[in-house]
Amino acid sequence: MSLSIKISDYFTINNITKGLFIALLSAGSLYLDWFGFVNYFVNTILGLLTFYYLLQSDKKVWFWFGFFMATLWFWWLSISFKNYGFAWAIPIGVLFSSLTFALLFGIFASFLEYISKKLSKTHDDLINLIGKALVLLLLSTIHPFGFDWYKPELVFTNSYIGIEKWQFALVLGVMILAIYKKQLLFLLLIFTAYPYASHFQTSTELSSNIELSNFKINVIDKWKPELQQKHIGMVFATIDRAINEKKSLVILPESIFALFLNKQSVLMEALLERSNKISIVLGALYLDKKIPRNSTYIFKNGHYSIANKVVLVPFGESNPLPKWMGKVVNKLFFDGAPDYVAAENPIDYQVAGKTFRNAICYEACSEVLYEGKPQNMIVISNNGWVSPSIEPTQQKILLQYYSKKYGTTIYHSVNMSDSYIIKNGAYISVK
Repeated sequence: MSLSIKISDYFTINNITKGLFIALLSAGSLYLDWFGFVNYFVNTILGLLTFYYLLQSDKKVWFWFGFFMATLWFWWLSISFKNYGFAWAIPIGVLFSSLTFALLFGIFASFLEYISKKLSKTHDDLINLIGKALVLLLLSTIHPFGFDWYKPELVFTNSYIGIEKWQFALVLGVMILAIYKKQLLFLLLIFTAYPYASHFQTSTELSSNIELSNFKINVIDKWKPELQQKHIGMVFATIDRAINEKKSLVILPESIFALFLNKQSVLMEALLERSNKISIVLGALYLDKKIPRNSTYIFKNGHYSIANKVVLVPFGESNPLPKWMGKVVNKLFFDGAPDYVAAENPIDYQVAGKTFRNAICYEACSEVLYEGKPQNMIVISNNGWVSPSIEPTQQKILLQYYSKKYGTTIYHSVNMSDSYIIKNGAYISVK
């Protein structure tokens, strides 16, 4: 069979529509949440159907599933191009991410089909099913270009299925049994993946002395010099209001000061003075000698400390390509600006009588930030770069996922989307 015929086999209406259908199932809970509808029963059914159909699909459908899944889940990755004057590049960016996941899924499925046929002529279907289940279990550890937001089991975050790996493995194992034995009654065993230990923890007791601020400053306006004083005034008005309300801590979003704050002596003095009345956590740029950093500033008792970002945004803050290619991309899209530099390890700090893990936007959705199972985390974000999009919803679901997995209570202060608290995986609005 010629190469052209083999490639054309992928581009049939049947394969494309099957891949699209399963991808729509996988993205269903995400988009329903985006529209404000969260239903555990519906999300459970959508998640189970996703993997039931995917396990039975061949390499061609897996290719198209990867393509459409990435399109539906991650189209927002390229939205920031419009803020740099490259709106024309958005479709190219979407196509790039979609093809990356299409090749990832297609290569895995092709390899598994080849291996299963080589290992056994009589049980190749069973070997193939087991192999696909193992790939799905391992996919959350595979990070194309350093991007680690794809976790297959994420679809069960707001459902009646647990999000632990053993629970996901149990679901896949039961499905393999039902598919191979052609007996749907085996699917009843999925109830054993119910998160009995943690699912209905209803404790929402939180610190009432924390002011979690929220701003709606778009990215274009944020960096306009003529609006800088207005935005600075908004920040200090928020801090002063929290002081008047007798709060002990006020949290403000990432890069709420669009400048190298440590080089602004007047602003620093004003913040240090107020920190004698209230602790302040906020995001701004930090110039560490000649090294630019995206940082959290912690002001308390007339002193300040810095917590730098550990996990940088691929392409946005650090280029994952080879050095020579990275320079070309930075010159083309970012005016030759140098990459940010990350801190080596996650940083904890004490404020308002608690110990918090520091997290800045993107990195809060990375596993490395949850090493040691931090009890509390402050996340500051600026979602203006990808607004409007589904990114804030996906970010929220990921934070719910990690809160369930590690027991971390998360205080999230955001610019250009809602601020909120997550405790035991439950979303708590602060409006």
